[in-house]
Amino acid sequence: MAARGGIAGRLLRVRLSAGFLGRWAPWAARCPAAGRALSGLSARRVGQVPAPAPAAAPLWRPRLSWGKLPGGDTPSVLSSVTSLLPSILQQPARTLTYCSLRNGKRKSVKAVVKRFLRLHNGLWVRRKAGYKKKLWKKSAAQRKRLRELVLCTRTQCKLLDKMTTSFWKRRNWYVDDPYQKYHDRTNLRV
Repeated sequence: MAARGGIAGRLLRVRLSAGFLGRWAPWAARCPAAGRALSGLSARRVGQVPAPAPAAAPLWRPRLSWGKLPGGDTPSVLSSVTSLLPSILQQPARTLTYCSLRNGKRKSVKAVVKRFLRLHNGLWVRRKAGYKKKLWKKSAAQRKRLRELVLCTRTQCKLLDKMTTSFWKRRNWYVDDPYQKYHDRTNLRV
């Protein structure tokens, strides 16, 4: 920084202070001429900003409880703001295990296996939402509609297929299976 002198060095310092760090550093209070330059007046006034001494302290230093990092560097602004905004910077979590610790295999999501039924033709069947909630206040017609089963859409079927392993996609032959006639699509062209 000391190698740069004259107007170029001063302009660099003015640009740094007017940017991201300028909000925290009370730089304009220390130097009234800089306040005029930052207020959007002519560019000629930027050249009149007196340069601070070369051994001056940095304009802004993060005030953090842990001090310096192990490498000797001070933590960045992003690391000091991360704790304040956990909802924005957190990554979304899926319960799908791609590689299990014990076997190294993909695992099924148990909630999908419990709540949905996969037919052999690739469609998934589910119950309607609220089919067992507050039935005392619902009419008989509404309770009958809620007892019906619903087929999932194509996008939902693809997602549910991704969340289960091949074990749940194989064909099962049950005695007196109520869904036996729905496993094969007979009248639909592929």
